[in-house]
Amino acid sequence: MKHIWLYLRRSDLDTERRQCKEEGKDLAPVVEEFERVAALDLEDPRYQPAAQALLDRTAALPLRPDYPYEEPSDLEGIRAVRPARRSPLPVVGLSDAALEDRIYGAWLGRVCGCLLGKPVEGWRRPQMYGYLRETGRFPLSWYFSRRAPEDVRKRYGIRSGGSFIEDVRFMPEDDDTNYTTTGLGIWKRYGSHFTPVDVASFWMSDIPILRTCTAERVAYRNLALLIPPPQSASFRNPYREWIGAQIRADFWGYVAAGNPERAARYAWRAACISHVKNGIYGAMFCAAVIAAAFVTSDLDTMLDAGLGEIPARCRLAEAIRAVRQWRAAGLDYDAALERLHQTWDERCAYDWCHTISNAMVVVLGLLWGEHDYPRSITRAVQACFDTDCNGATVGSILGAMQGARELPAAWTEVVRDTLVTGVAGYHRVRISKLARETARCIEQATNSR
Repeated sequence: MKHIWLYLRRSDLDTERRQCKEEGKDLAPVVEEFERVAALDLEDPRYQPAAQALLDRTAALPLRPDYPYEEPSDLEGIRAVRPARRSPLPVVGLSDAALEDRIYGAWLGRVCGCLLGKPVEGWRRPQMYGYLRETGRFPLSWYFSRRAPEDVRKRYGIRSGGSFIEDVRFMPEDDDTNYTTTGLGIWKRYGSHFTPVDVASFWMSDIPILRTCTAERVAYRNLALLIPPPQSASFRNPYREWIGAQIRADFWGYVAAGNPERAARYAWRAACISHVKNGIYGAMFCAAVIAAAFVTSDLDTMLDAGLGEIPARCRLAEAIRAVRQWRAAGLDYDAALERLHQTWDERCAYDWCHTISNAMVVVLGLLWGEHDYPRSITRAVQACFDTDCNGATVGSILGAMQGARELPAAWTEVVRDTLVTGVAGYHRVRISKLARETARCIEQATNSR
Protein backbone atom coordinates (compact mmCIF):
# COMPACT_ATOMS: atom_id res chain seq x y z
CA MET A 1 0.00 0.00 0.00
CA LYS A 2 1.24 3.47 -0.83
CA HIS A 3 -0.99 6.22 0.53
CA ILE A 4 0.89 9.50 0.35
CA TRP A 5 -0.87 10.93 3.42
CA LEU A 6 0.86 8.31 5.53
CA TYR A 7 4.30 9.29 4.27
CA LEU A 8 6.57 12.06 5.50
CA ARG A 9 6.82 14.58 2.66
CA ARG A 10 8.81 17.71 1.83
CA SER A 11 5.93 19.82 3.15
CA ASP A 12 6.15 17.96 6.49
CA LEU A 13 9.81 18.89 6.76
CA ASP A 14 9.03 22.54 5.96
CA THR A 15 6.39 22.50 8.68
CA GLU A 16 8.76 20.87 11.18
CA ARG A 17 11.42 23.48 10.53
CA ARG A 18 8.96 26.32 11.11
CA GLN A 19 7.47 24.56 14.15
CA CYS A 20 10.88 24.17 15.77
CA LYS A 21 11.64 27.83 15.18
CA GLU A 22 8.35 28.94 16.74
CA GLU A 23 8.90 26.62 19.73
CA GLY A 24 12.25 28.28 20.36
CA LYS A 25 14.51 25.40 19.38
CA ASP A 26 18.06 25.96 18.18
CA LEU A 27 18.09 24.64 14.60
CA ALA A 28 21.76 25.23 13.89
CA PRO A 29 22.82 21.55 14.36
CA VAL A 30 20.31 20.28 11.76
CA VAL A 31 20.30 22.94 9.01
CA GLU A 32 22.42 20.87 6.63
CA GLU A 33 20.45 17.71 7.34
CA PHE A 34 17.19 19.50 6.51
CA GLU A 35 18.59 20.51 3.12
CA ARG A 36 19.93 17.03 2.38
CA VAL A 37 16.73 15.16 3.31
CA ALA A 38 14.45 17.68 1.59
CA ALA A 39 16.29 16.99 -1.67
CA LEU A 40 15.37 13.27 -1.55
CA ASP A 41 12.40 11.73 -3.32
CA LEU A 42 10.36 11.10 -0.19
CA GLU A 43 7.64 9.30 -2.13
CA ASP A 44 10.18 6.50 -2.46
CA PRO A 45 9.82 4.34 0.68
CA ARG A 46 13.59 3.85 0.79
CA TYR A 47 14.04 7.47 1.90
CA GLN A 48 11.41 7.55 4.63
CA PRO A 49 13.89 6.44 7.34
CA ALA A 50 16.03 9.52 6.59
CA ALA A 51 13.04 11.82 7.14
CA GLN A 52 12.07 9.94 10.29
CA ALA A 53 15.61 10.22 11.68
CA LEU A 54 15.59 13.96 11.04
CA LEU A 55 12.38 14.39 13.02
CA ASP A 56 13.88 12.34 15.84
CA ARG A 57 16.83 14.74 15.92
CA THR A 58 14.65 17.84 15.99
CA ALA A 59 12.68 16.39 18.90
CA ALA A 60 15.87 16.32 20.94
CA LEU A 61 16.95 19.89 20.16
CA PRO A 62 17.24 22.20 23.19
CA LEU A 63 15.42 25.50 23.53
CA ARG A 64 17.35 28.72 22.97
CA PRO A 65 18.46 30.30 26.27
CA ASP A 66 16.70 33.56 25.36
CA TYR A 67 13.31 31.96 24.58
CA PRO A 68 10.78 34.14 26.48
CA TYR A 69 7.82 31.77 26.79
CA GLU A 70 6.86 29.15 29.38
CA GLU A 71 4.91 26.40 27.60
CA PRO A 72 4.45 23.03 29.31
CA SER A 73 2.17 20.35 27.85
CA ASP A 74 1.26 18.35 30.96
CA LEU A 75 -1.86 19.40 32.85
CA GLU A 76 -0.15 19.99 36.19
CA GLY A 77 2.53 22.05 34.48
CA ILE A 78 -0.07 24.14 32.64
CA ARG A 79 -2.02 24.80 35.82
CA ALA A 80 1.13 25.84 37.66
CA VAL A 81 1.80 28.70 35.23
CA ARG A 82 -1.72 30.03 34.74
CA PRO A 83 -2.31 33.73 35.54
CA ALA A 84 -1.91 34.48 39.22
CA ARG A 85 -5.28 36.24 39.35
CA ARG A 86 -8.22 34.30 37.95
CA SER A 87 -11.63 35.92 38.42
CA PRO A 88 -14.52 33.62 39.36
CA LEU A 89 -17.58 33.53 37.15
CA PRO A 90 -20.96 34.68 38.42
CA VAL A 91 -23.11 31.91 39.86
CA VAL A 92 -26.15 31.57 37.61
CA GLY A 93 -28.84 29.02 38.28
CA LEU A 94 -30.29 27.86 34.96
CA SER A 95 -33.49 25.84 34.92
CA ASP A 96 -33.37 22.51 33.10
CA ALA A 97 -35.32 24.03 30.23
CA ALA A 98 -33.05 27.08 30.02
CA LEU A 99 -29.91 24.94 30.12
CA GLU A 100 -31.20 22.65 27.37
CA ASP A 101 -32.05 25.70 25.24
CA ARG A 102 -28.50 27.03 25.73
CA ILE A 103 -27.03 23.65 24.84
CA TYR A 104 -29.24 23.40 21.76
CA GLY A 105 -28.18 26.94 20.87
CA ALA A 106 -24.51 25.96 21.16
CA TRP A 107 -24.94 22.92 18.91
CA LEU A 108 -27.09 24.83 16.42
CA GLY A 109 -24.84 27.88 16.50
CA ARG A 110 -21.82 25.70 15.80
CA VAL A 111 -23.49 23.87 12.93
CA CYS A 112 -24.65 27.05 11.19
CA GLY A 113 -21.33 28.84 11.73
CA CYS A 114 -19.57 25.85 10.22
CA LEU A 115 -21.98 25.82 7.27
CA LEU A 116 -21.24 29.49 6.60
CA GLY A 117 -17.51 28.86 6.25
CA LYS A 118 -17.65 25.40 4.68
CA PRO A 119 -17.95 26.25 0.96
CA VAL A 120 -15.01 28.68 1.12
CA GLU A 121 -12.61 26.63 3.24
CA GLY A 122 -9.22 27.17 1.66
CA TRP A 123 -10.13 30.46 0.00
CA ARG A 124 -7.81 33.39 0.54
CA ARG A 125 -8.93 37.01 0.72
CA PRO A 126 -8.51 37.90 -2.98
CA GLN A 127 -10.77 35.02 -3.99
CA MET A 128 -13.40 35.52 -1.28
CA TYR A 129 -13.53 39.31 -1.49
CA GLY A 130 -13.46 39.28 -5.26
CA TYR A 131 -16.38 36.86 -5.47
CA LEU A 132 -18.43 38.72 -2.87
CA ARG A 133 -17.83 42.08 -4.52
CA GLU A 134 -18.61 40.85 -8.04
CA THR A 135 -21.90 39.40 -6.81
CA GLY A 136 -22.86 42.47 -4.74
CA ARG A 137 -22.60 40.62 -1.42
CA PHE A 138 -19.65 42.36 0.23
CA PRO A 139 -19.33 42.56 3.18
CA LEU A 140 -20.49 39.05 3.96
CA SER A 141 -23.93 39.06 5.56
CA TRP A 142 -25.43 35.61 4.87
CA TYR A 143 -24.49 32.17 3.58
CA PHE A 144 -22.43 31.87 0.41
CA SER A 145 -24.48 31.50 -2.77
CA ARG A 146 -23.43 30.10 -6.14
CA ARG A 147 -25.97 32.29 -7.91
CA ALA A 148 -23.79 34.41 -10.13
CA PRO A 149 -23.20 35.03 -13.85
CA GLU A 150 -21.52 32.12 -15.56
CA ASP A 151 -18.27 34.02 -16.18
CA VAL A 152 -18.06 34.91 -12.48
CA ARG A 153 -18.68 31.32 -11.41
CA LYS A 154 -16.00 30.13 -13.80
CA ARG A 155 -13.52 32.76 -12.64
CA TYR A 156 -13.90 31.75 -9.00
CA GLY A 157 -14.27 28.00 -9.48
CA ILE A 158 -17.90 27.83 -8.34
CA ARG A 159 -19.49 24.47 -9.17
CA SER A 160 -22.84 22.86 -8.47
CA GLY A 161 -23.09 20.58 -5.47
CA GLY A 162 -21.37 20.87 -2.12
CA SER A 163 -22.39 23.29 0.60
CA PHE A 164 -23.40 26.53 -1.08
CA ILE A 165 -26.75 27.54 0.34
CA GLU A 166 -28.71 26.43 -2.76
CA ASP A 167 -27.48 22.87 -2.19
CA VAL A 168 -28.30 22.66 1.52
CA ARG A 169 -31.20 20.58 2.82
CA PHE A 170 -29.47 19.74 6.10
CA MET A 171 -25.99 20.20 7.55
CA PRO A 172 -23.65 17.99 5.50
CA GLU A 173 -20.83 16.06 7.09
CA ASP A 174 -17.81 18.08 8.20
CA ASP A 175 -14.85 17.23 10.41
CA ASP A 176 -15.69 20.12 12.76
CA THR A 177 -19.12 18.69 13.58
CA ASN A 178 -17.84 15.10 13.44
CA TYR A 179 -15.46 15.89 16.29
CA THR A 180 -18.15 17.58 18.39
CA THR A 181 -20.28 14.47 17.98
CA THR A 182 -17.24 12.34 18.77
CA GLY A 183 -16.94 14.16 22.11
CA LEU A 184 -20.50 13.14 22.92
CA GLY A 185 -19.72 9.55 21.90
CA ILE A 186 -16.63 9.44 24.11
CA TRP A 187 -18.59 10.77 27.07
CA LYS A 188 -21.44 8.30 26.62
CA ARG A 189 -19.02 5.38 26.39
CA TYR A 190 -16.60 6.28 29.19
CA GLY A 191 -18.32 8.92 31.33
CA SER A 192 -16.84 11.95 33.05
CA HIS A 193 -13.70 10.07 34.09
CA PHE A 194 -12.61 9.38 30.51
CA THR A 195 -8.85 9.39 29.95
CA PRO A 196 -6.59 10.22 27.00
CA VAL A 197 -6.28 6.47 26.39
CA ASP A 198 -10.08 6.26 26.19
CA VAL A 199 -10.09 9.04 23.58
CA ALA A 200 -7.44 7.16 21.60
CA SER A 201 -9.42 3.93 21.84
CA PHE A 202 -12.57 5.66 20.59
CA TRP A 203 -10.71 7.11 17.62
CA MET A 204 -9.27 3.77 16.61
CA SER A 205 -12.56 1.91 16.91
CA ASP A 206 -14.86 4.56 15.44
CA ILE A 207 -12.88 6.87 13.12
CA PRO A 208 -11.08 5.55 9.98
CA ILE A 209 -7.50 6.85 9.81
CA LEU A 210 -7.95 8.41 6.38
CA ARG A 211 -10.80 10.56 7.76
CA THR A 212 -8.22 12.37 9.89
CA CYS A 213 -5.81 15.13 8.88
CA THR A 214 -2.46 16.64 9.91
CA ALA A 215 -1.83 16.23 13.67
CA GLU A 216 -4.69 13.77 14.14
CA ARG A 217 -3.50 11.62 11.26
CA VAL A 218 0.06 11.49 12.64
CA ALA A 219 -1.20 10.72 16.15
CA TYR A 220 -3.45 7.98 14.79
CA ARG A 221 -0.47 6.43 12.99
CA ASN A 222 1.49 6.57 16.22
CA LEU A 223 -1.31 4.94 18.19
CA ALA A 224 -1.40 2.11 15.64
CA LEU A 225 2.34 1.66 16.30
CA LEU A 226 1.54 1.27 20.04
CA ILE A 227 2.89 4.69 20.97
CA PRO A 228 0.52 5.78 23.78
CA PRO A 229 -0.68 9.26 24.75
CA PRO A 230 0.84 11.73 25.31
CA GLN A 231 3.87 10.53 23.33
CA SER A 232 1.51 9.95 20.39
CA ALA A 233 1.24 13.75 20.08
CA SER A 234 4.93 14.55 19.78
CA PHE A 235 6.49 11.57 18.02
CA ARG A 236 7.37 12.68 14.47
CA ASN A 237 4.42 15.08 14.42
CA PRO A 238 5.18 18.37 12.63
CA TYR A 239 1.55 19.49 13.07
CA ARG A 240 1.53 19.35 16.85
CA GLU A 241 0.42 22.98 17.24
CA TRP A 242 -2.06 23.15 14.37
CA ILE A 243 -5.79 23.79 14.81
CA GLY A 244 -7.05 20.20 15.16
CA ALA A 245 -7.43 20.06 18.95
CA GLN A 246 -9.07 23.48 18.99
CA ILE A 247 -11.84 22.32 16.65
CA ARG A 248 -12.43 19.28 18.88
CA ALA A 249 -12.95 21.38 22.03
CA ASP A 250 -16.56 22.48 21.89
CA PHE A 251 -18.30 19.51 23.45
CA TRP A 252 -16.10 19.77 26.54
CA GLY A 253 -17.37 23.33 26.99
CA TYR A 254 -20.96 22.16 26.61
CA VAL A 255 -20.74 19.33 29.12
CA ALA A 256 -18.97 21.58 31.65
CA ALA A 257 -21.40 24.49 31.20
CA GLY A 258 -20.58 27.23 33.69
CA ASN A 259 -17.29 25.65 34.82
CA PRO A 260 -14.35 26.78 32.63
CA GLU A 261 -11.73 24.96 34.71
CA ARG A 262 -13.50 21.62 34.28
CA ALA A 263 -14.04 22.30 30.57
CA ALA A 264 -10.33 22.99 30.12
CA ARG A 265 -9.43 19.81 31.99
CA TYR A 266 -11.66 17.74 29.71
CA ALA A 267 -10.25 19.50 26.65
CA TRP A 268 -6.69 18.73 27.79
CA ARG A 269 -7.50 15.00 28.01
CA ALA A 270 -8.74 14.98 24.43
CA ALA A 271 -6.07 17.30 23.04
CA CYS A 272 -2.95 15.72 24.52
CA ILE A 273 -3.17 12.61 22.34
CA SER A 274 -2.36 14.66 19.23
CA HIS A 275 -1.05 18.09 20.23
CA VAL A 276 1.44 19.85 22.48
CA LYS A 277 1.86 23.32 23.95
CA ASN A 278 -0.23 25.93 22.09
CA GLY A 279 -2.06 23.20 20.20
CA ILE A 280 -3.39 22.07 23.58
CA TYR A 281 -3.90 25.59 24.89
CA GLY A 282 -6.18 26.48 21.98
CA ALA A 283 -8.49 23.62 22.92
CA MET A 284 -8.43 24.54 26.61
CA PHE A 285 -9.03 28.22 25.89
CA CYS A 286 -12.00 27.63 23.58
CA ALA A 287 -13.60 25.03 25.85
CA ALA A 288 -13.31 27.40 28.81
CA VAL A 289 -14.76 30.35 26.87
CA ILE A 290 -17.70 28.20 25.75
CA ALA A 291 -18.33 26.99 29.31
CA ALA A 292 -18.31 30.59 30.51
CA ALA A 293 -20.75 31.66 27.78
CA PHE A 294 -23.49 29.61 29.44
CA VAL A 295 -23.46 31.89 32.50
CA THR A 296 -22.29 35.32 31.30
CA SER A 297 -22.89 37.53 28.29
CA ASP A 298 -19.86 39.70 29.00
CA LEU A 299 -17.23 39.01 26.35
CA ASP A 300 -14.32 40.21 28.49
CA THR A 301 -15.39 37.87 31.28
CA MET A 302 -15.53 34.95 28.82
CA LEU A 303 -12.11 35.73 27.40
CA ASP A 304 -10.65 36.14 30.88
CA ALA A 305 -12.07 32.71 31.75
CA GLY A 306 -10.32 31.22 28.73
CA LEU A 307 -7.01 32.94 29.42
CA GLY A 308 -7.26 31.86 33.05
CA GLU A 309 -6.85 28.21 32.03
CA ILE A 310 -3.69 28.50 29.90
CA PRO A 311 -0.12 29.60 30.69
CA ALA A 312 0.20 33.34 31.23
CA ARG A 313 3.48 33.44 29.27
CA CYS A 314 2.59 31.42 26.19
CA ARG A 315 2.39 32.55 22.58
CA LEU A 316 -1.37 32.00 22.43
CA ALA A 317 -2.09 34.17 25.46
CA GLU A 318 0.16 36.90 24.06
CA ALA A 319 -1.69 36.80 20.72
CA ILE A 320 -5.14 36.97 22.33
CA ARG A 321 -4.04 39.88 24.48
CA ALA A 322 -2.88 41.64 21.32
CA VAL A 323 -6.29 41.32 19.66
CA ARG A 324 -7.97 42.67 22.80
CA GLN A 325 -5.55 45.62 22.78
CA TRP A 326 -6.51 46.39 19.16
CA ARG A 327 -10.12 46.57 20.26
CA ALA A 328 -9.31 48.74 23.27
CA ALA A 329 -7.31 51.08 21.02
CA GLY A 330 -10.41 51.68 18.90
CA LEU A 331 -9.37 49.90 15.71
CA ASP A 332 -12.28 49.10 13.42
CA TYR A 333 -12.84 45.60 12.05
CA ASP A 334 -10.96 46.17 8.79
CA ALA A 335 -7.92 47.64 10.53
CA ALA A 336 -7.81 44.81 13.05
CA LEU A 337 -8.13 42.25 10.28
CA GLU A 338 -5.27 43.89 8.39
CA ARG A 339 -3.05 43.64 11.47
CA LEU A 340 -3.89 39.97 11.77
CA HIS A 341 -2.92 39.36 8.16
CA GLN A 342 0.30 41.29 8.63
CA THR A 343 1.15 38.93 11.49
CA TRP A 344 0.11 35.67 9.79
CA ASP A 345 0.41 34.97 6.06
CA GLU A 346 -2.71 33.18 4.84
CA ARG A 347 -0.80 32.00 1.74
CA CYS A 348 1.41 29.84 3.96
CA ALA A 349 -0.16 26.54 5.07
CA TYR A 350 1.47 26.76 8.50
CA ASP A 351 0.01 30.20 9.18
CA TRP A 352 -3.36 29.34 7.64
CA CYS A 353 -3.90 26.25 9.79
CA HIS A 354 -2.12 27.11 13.05
CA THR A 355 -3.92 27.21 16.38
CA ILE A 356 -2.81 30.74 17.24
CA SER A 357 -3.78 32.49 14.00
CA ASN A 358 -7.22 30.93 14.07
CA ALA A 359 -7.76 31.60 17.78
CA MET A 360 -7.05 35.25 16.99
CA VAL A 361 -9.75 35.10 14.31
CA VAL A 362 -12.19 33.66 16.87
CA VAL A 363 -11.48 36.50 19.30
CA LEU A 364 -11.74 39.04 16.50
CA GLY A 365 -15.14 37.65 15.48
CA LEU A 366 -16.36 37.85 19.07
CA LEU A 367 -15.13 41.34 19.87
CA TRP A 368 -16.11 42.99 16.60
CA GLY A 369 -19.30 40.91 16.41
CA GLU A 370 -20.60 42.71 19.51
CA HIS A 371 -22.98 39.99 20.77
CA ASP A 372 -24.76 39.74 17.42
CA TYR A 373 -24.81 36.17 16.06
CA PRO A 374 -24.83 36.96 12.30
CA ARG A 375 -22.23 39.71 12.65
CA SER A 376 -19.97 37.54 14.80
CA ILE A 377 -19.88 34.50 12.53
CA THR A 378 -19.66 36.51 9.31
CA ARG A 379 -16.74 38.53 10.63
CA ALA A 380 -14.99 35.36 11.71
CA VAL A 381 -15.46 33.78 8.28
CA GLN A 382 -14.68 36.93 6.30
CA ALA A 383 -11.30 37.00 8.04
CA CYS A 384 -10.41 33.90 5.96
CA PHE A 385 -7.89 31.43 7.41
CA ASP A 386 -9.75 28.25 8.47
CA THR A 387 -13.23 29.57 7.71
CA ASP A 388 -15.46 26.66 8.69
CA CYS A 389 -13.55 26.00 11.92
CA ASN A 390 -13.69 29.61 13.09
CA GLY A 391 -17.30 30.15 12.07
CA ALA A 392 -18.18 27.01 14.03
CA THR A 393 -16.32 28.02 17.21
CA VAL A 394 -17.71 31.55 17.24
CA GLY A 395 -21.17 30.12 16.51
CA SER A 396 -20.83 27.78 19.50
CA ILE A 397 -20.00 30.63 21.84
CA LEU A 398 -22.82 32.91 20.68
CA GLY A 399 -25.27 29.98 20.68
CA ALA A 400 -24.35 29.03 24.25
CA MET A 401 -24.68 32.63 25.34
CA GLN A 402 -28.03 33.33 23.66
CA GLY A 403 -29.80 29.97 23.44
CA ALA A 404 -31.52 28.43 20.44
CA ARG A 405 -34.67 30.51 20.77
CA GLU A 406 -32.70 33.73 20.31
CA LEU A 407 -30.77 32.64 17.21
CA PRO A 408 -32.14 34.15 13.98
CA ALA A 409 -34.45 31.74 12.15
CA ALA A 410 -33.05 32.91 8.81
CA TRP A 411 -29.77 31.31 9.83
CA THR A 412 -30.95 28.20 11.64
CA GLU A 413 -33.93 26.96 9.63
CA VAL A 414 -31.83 26.16 6.57
CA VAL A 415 -30.36 23.05 8.25
CA ARG A 416 -33.80 21.71 9.27
CA ASP A 417 -32.52 20.57 12.68
CA THR A 418 -30.56 17.82 10.92
CA LEU A 419 -26.86 16.96 10.96
CA VAL A 420 -25.03 14.29 8.96
CA THR A 421 -21.84 12.90 10.52
CA GLY A 422 -19.36 10.11 9.99
CA VAL A 423 -19.71 8.97 13.63
CA ALA A 424 -21.30 5.56 14.17
CA GLY A 425 -24.84 5.90 15.53
CA TYR A 426 -25.13 9.51 14.36
CA HIS A 427 -24.97 9.29 10.59
CA ARG A 428 -28.13 11.40 10.26
CA VAL A 429 -29.38 12.90 13.50
CA ARG A 430 -31.54 15.69 14.85
CA ILE A 431 -29.45 18.49 16.32
CA SER A 432 -32.06 18.86 19.05
CA LYS A 433 -31.49 15.18 19.91
CA LEU A 434 -27.76 15.85 20.33
CA ALA A 435 -28.63 18.71 22.66
CA ARG A 436 -30.93 16.53 24.76
CA GLU A 437 -28.26 13.82 25.01
CA THR A 438 -25.71 16.44 26.07
CA ALA A 439 -28.07 17.72 28.76
CA ARG A 440 -28.45 14.17 30.07
CA CYS A 441 -24.66 13.83 30.20
CA ILE A 442 -24.50 16.93 32.40
CA GLU A 443 -27.24 15.58 34.64
CA GLN A 444 -25.51 12.22 35.01
CA ALA A 445 -22.19 13.88 35.81
CA THR A 446 -23.86 16.09 38.44
CA ASN A 447 -25.59 13.13 40.07
CA SER A 448 -22.39 11.08 40.17
CA ARG A 449 -20.38 13.70 42.05
